[in-house]
Order: sequence, then structure tokens, then C-alpha cells
Amino acid sequence: MIDRAKVTRMYAREQRDFVAKHPGSGAAYEAADHLFGQVPMTWMNKKAGGFPVYFDRALGNRVWDIDGFEYVDFALGDTGAMAGHSPAATVAAIQHRIGALGGITTMLPTEDAEWVGAELTRRFGLERWSFSLTATDANRWAIRLVRALTGRPKILFNSYCYHGSVDESLIVVGPDGEGMSRPGNVGGPVDVTLTSRVAEFNDLEGLERQLAHGDVAAVLMEPALTNIGIVLPEPGYLAGVRELTRRYGALLINDETHTFSAGPGGATRAWGLEPDILVIGKSIAGGIPMGAYGLSAELAERALARTDLDLVDMGGVGGTLAGNPLSVAATRVTLEQVLTDDAFAQMIDTATYFAVGVQSLIDRYSLPWSLSQLGARAEYRFANPPPRNGTESAASADGELEDLIHLYLLNRGIVLTPFHNMALMSPVTTKADVDLHHEVFGALIAELTGAVQLAALGSRP
Repeated sequence: MIDRAKVTRMYAREQRDFVAKHPGSGAAYEAADHLFGQVPMTWMNKKAGGFPVYFDRALGNRVWDIDGFEYVDFALGDTGAMAGHSPAATVAAIQHRIGALGGITTMLPTEDAEWVGAELTRRFGLERWSFSLTATDANRWAIRLVRALTGRPKILFNSYCYHGSVDESLIVVGPDGEGMSRPGNVGGPVDVTLTSRVAEFNDLEGLERQLAHGDVAAVLMEPALTNIGIVLPEPGYLAGVRELTRRYGALLINDETHTFSAGPGGATRAWGLEPDILVIGKSIAGGIPMGAYGLSAELAERALARTDLDLVDMGGVGGTLAGNPLSVAATRVTLEQVLTDDAFAQMIDTATYFAVGVQSLIDRYSLPWSLSQLGARAEYRFANPPPRNGTESAASADGELEDLIHLYLLNRGIVLTPFHNMALMSPVTTKADVDLHHEVFGALIAELTGAVQLAALGSRP
């Protein structure tokens, strides 16, 4: 059993140690008077130590901070650096594009773009591709397009999903079973129930009930929830989603930005899915901003046949910088040489090694926790059995315990994704790195459960 008073005491100790060890980061944070919330993006304040670690450099799956500490990085920029920090092939392509060829942004196509489109088709199956700078922008254009093509106003989401800063997605299932604004939603332009519908993940009956209204243009979903913690689809669920969307005339959009970890073609290829549109971003350019959205050939032809739609001017929602030569060059080489099929096989093997090790520790100490794995990423959950939908996942959160785990690991050279207990493997993450995590995580659990003290008592003469 976990003593909550001990959680509080251990966290206070770890926080004191963190502050003492990181005077440089602490001073930099205090001096950041011209940044909103003292950080470049407010979510950087989601740090268990009270202020973020300021990093100096990063390479592979290692990060070094300005106080001289080295960390094994299992966060990898919350997927943005899944290829590893500054992979050599991507860096070389960027240097060649900038230094030798020139043209960081031109609003002109390069031949690399067709190569990237063809490779995305090979991996994910959708035939026609367009680019943005982020998956958020790709999602926004997908939403606009499906509304135009179907004449329907609403998009259906899963409760506690994550699709970037898309206003329509900030909807959850309320106590009455109907949609309501997600708690913490800041500045939504309209009541989210006017633009969106919602159903719980793994709930086909709830999905059909919402689709039956006849006003849903598309279901926009991750094949597995990730940002609220990994929630895997139950057998038959995703096939049921596809059948119901077709029955009720709604399109299906798969957001593979995080679920890309399932394999070289994401969950779509790994699980044989058939979306009408697929969205991806973050990792495909090795950390350089890049997003993409793919359309089935049928849907692309349907859109292009609509002469009443301005797909040139008003359709350019990816922005002036979208499809720029630098991002496209980085994407080509990252997919061609870094996030390859062989690399994914290794990453998934390492993640499985991570999962087996964590599960053995959970079992050894009889913790009421579980372990979920999605290809190259794995996460320990404070619930057993693991949550089957977003609402259950949100309810299982334990902020105090999570902060302790993150800070304890950070103080001993290990970084987890700051929003949950998730570890992501890069092509250069080793089983020795995983062993280090297990050693530290095991020591944490032993202290937390009292096993350390019990062992000490048993050894006394």
C-alpha cells in the first residue's frame, strides 16, 4: 500500500533537492520577465519541480541542462523528437537545403514534396497529400473540408481527446451523457455543443446515438487515445466506428500524430484501418515543424470536382510557410533514413522491454496499477484494469503521485513526458537506458511502499 503522507514527505524532499541542484535553471526562470507565464509556451510550466529545467543541448535520446546535468530523455519533445534529437541524416539535409541550395521558404514546390507524398501513401495508404506546419493546422483544414463536402455542421470527437488547439475538440461527455465544454477550456468562440458532438472511446452505442442525429460531417479521432493517457481500442471497436460512419454518411479522420508510434504506418497500417482523411505532424520531419493531411483518392476527386469551392486561396489554411523547402527536405530524409521500418521494429522491441520490466515491478510490489503499450511508447497507469475511455482515464489521474514520480526520476537523470507517465523510444534508445529507468523506478516504489524500511528491519541482528 502507498502511504499518502509519505508521498507528501518524499515530494517535499525531492523538490528541495531539485531546487538545490538547479540554480541556473531557477535563476533563468526568475529572470524571464518578458515571457507570458515566464516560459515560451505556458504548458512548459507543467513541471513537478516548480520551474522547468533549461536545456543547453540535446543529441539522440540525451538532454543536457544549463546546470551541467545529463538526462536520458523518454519524453522526446512529447513525440516531436521521436526520431531522436538532431538525427545526423536530418541535420545534413537541413544544412544542405539552407547552405548549398538556399531557400528556407519560397511558396514554390520542390521535387522532395512528391517523394514525401509517395512515401506517406506507401505507409498510410491515402493517395493525395497536402502539407501544413502542424497537425493542428492539418486538423483545422480537414474539419473545414468535410463540412464543405457533406453540408453538415458538426464534428464528432472522443471525450478527453487531443487534436491540438482545435476549438471544436474541447468537448467531453457530461454527467448526463451529453456533450459539455471540457473543464479548463479557455476562450472558446462559441458554445462547443453548437459545433461538435462527443462520444466515449470504446462506446459504439454512444457513437451511434450521436451519429443518428444526421448532422455529423466527420468523426475526428485518434485510433488510440494518448494525451489523456494511453487508452487502447477494444476488439472490434475501430471496425465498428468505420461501419457506423459509413452507415450514417459521416467521414472518418484519423489523427496519427501520436499513434504514429504504433509502427511505420501508424495504427492505420498496423491495424488495417480505412480512414477518409489522415492527419499527422510533430515527428515526421525530425523536429522541424511539419504537418500533413492525406485524402483518399475518392475524397480528393470529390473535393476537386466542387468548382464552387475555392481550394486555392481559401483552401490554403496551412499558412504561408506550409510546404516550405526546409520542412519538406527534413521530412524526406527523416522518413527515408531515420524513422524507417527497421527503426520502428527496434523502437517497438525496446518499448516492449520497457513494458515488461515495469509490469514486473508493478506485480512485485502488488500495486493497483497497469501498463499500456502503443508500439514504441508505453505508460504506467494508476488504475487496474486500465481505463477504457477518456473519462475513466481522467478520473484515474493522481497529480500528487505523478509529480513525485517525475521529480524523483528527473533528480536521477531520467525525463518522462510531463503530462503523464509515458515513455517514448527513439531509434537510439537502448535497453541499457531502459534498465536505468527500471533501477530508479524500482527504488522509488520500494521506498514509497515501505519495502526499503522492511528490508532494513529484517536485516537487523
